Amino acid sequence: MRNPHVLVVPYPAQGHVIPLMKLSQSLVKHGIRITFVNTEHNHKRLLNSMATKDARRDQVSLVSIPDRPISKDNTSKLEQHIEEVTWFMPEKVKELIEQISASDSDKITCVLADNLLGWAMDIAVEKGIKRAAFSPAAATLVVLGSSIPKLIDEGIIDNDGTPTKKQMFQLTPTIAAMNTAHFGWTCVGNKKVHKTLFGNMVRNNISMEQTDWVLCNSSYSLEPAALDMDPKIRPVGPLLASNRFGDSAGNFWPEDSSCLKWLDQQQPQSVIYVAFGSTTIFDQTQFQEVAMGLELCNRPFLWVVRLDTTDKMTDAYPAGFQDRVAACGLIVSWAPQQKVLGHPSVACFVSHCGWNSAMEGVSNGIPFLCWPYFADQFHNKSYICDVWKVGLGLNRDESAIITRDEIKTKVEELLENELYKTNALNLKEKVMNSIKEGGESYCNFKNFVEWVKS
Repeated sequence: MRNPHVLVVPYPAQGHVIPLMKLSQSLVKHGIRITFVNTEHNHKRLLNSMATKDARRDQVSLVSIPDRPISKDNTSKLEQHIEEVTWFMPEKVKELIEQISASDSDKITCVLADNLLGWAMDIAVEKGIKRAAFSPAAATLVVLGSSIPKLIDEGIIDNDGTPTKKQMFQLTPTIAAMNTAHFGWTCVGNKKVHKTLFGNMVRNNISMEQTDWVLCNSSYSLEPAALDMDPKIRPVGPLLASNRFGDSAGNFWPEDSSCLKWLDQQQPQSVIYVAFGSTTIFDQTQFQEVAMGLELCNRPFLWVVRLDTTDKMTDAYPAGFQDRVAACGLIVSWAPQQKVLGHPSVACFVSHCGWNSAMEGVSNGIPFLCWPYFADQFHNKSYICDVWKVGLGLNRDESAIITRDEIKTKVEELLENELYKTNALNLKEKVMNSIKEGGESYCNFKNFVEWVKS
């Protein structure tokens, strides 16, 4: 019997690549060969971030497909991105499968793709290849997508996905309420983009009916109601970096590991860790309020500031800020987040509430201060604050700014009330048990491996 060879196709964005790379590194430990596909742009970023590390380490072979040629018309970058994902990528992935089949003795035996790439399932069906989908987001987002017909029938959205009004609603009485303003297909771009994204979701739902497996980076202890709603979704999380180097996986930016030595010098549970993910952008006013809020806290802090966090990075910080906080604060452009959150000196996590960050924080028993930026991050905040009760939200003032005083007040409330830390440690125990031998995520992953090898 030929060796199993899985073609892994992530959606071309940082938050989607990371968990699929973690899953891939877990699969290779079971003798499964992985070919991991990125667009050329993301492939180069991934290799640059890895520096001298072997691109084929742990049997994960990193390959690329061409980027869509840049349009010279007035099409926005977002519209070009959607066109690349929807129309250009499928053709190139299909060509890649055909090339591997023609030249490689280990032909592709399974396609494992992001659940936003329904066309990958269509290609696998056409080629007679096993197929599995993976959601890097909460299982709740998967059932939201499959509930589109129900949302239309109940008058929550129109046929084109437009909310009939801004309102809170629940998919079931036991799933945390959602806001129609935060649907992923309505919170970015213009009306044309909204319709395109919604149309893609509807097509994805049809394609996903052809999958043999739907995996997600979650656990039953985190989302029992959503997973009960659709038993086809198999949680295999929390997915953590599991390669032999113990490094984070799939980053587009080089990690500054020097921050770990700095953390070694801090007192236990004293450091405020601040990281807003790969896409959050602040205007200068808000950025400076973050800086002044951290200074007001008068606690050690580690702050991740990407080079594109704000438009004016050359003079982004308040006058004299960096000199004043030099003794207690450290600012880096990207951090080895899983290792940071697992460090004993970290007290709390000021986060944008991306699902990857939520999983890493929960897995380390860290309380959250929630600052969602867009889309599903708001629902993740609801889980963190209202369901799991391991964090607090930040409130905006009349100018829609989260002020320095609000940051200081909430940090103090979070760290002085021991209930949040207690809840966080209890939740950590539950989710980590799910990936131990006998746990539900462990068993789902084991069964998936056996299926891939069969």
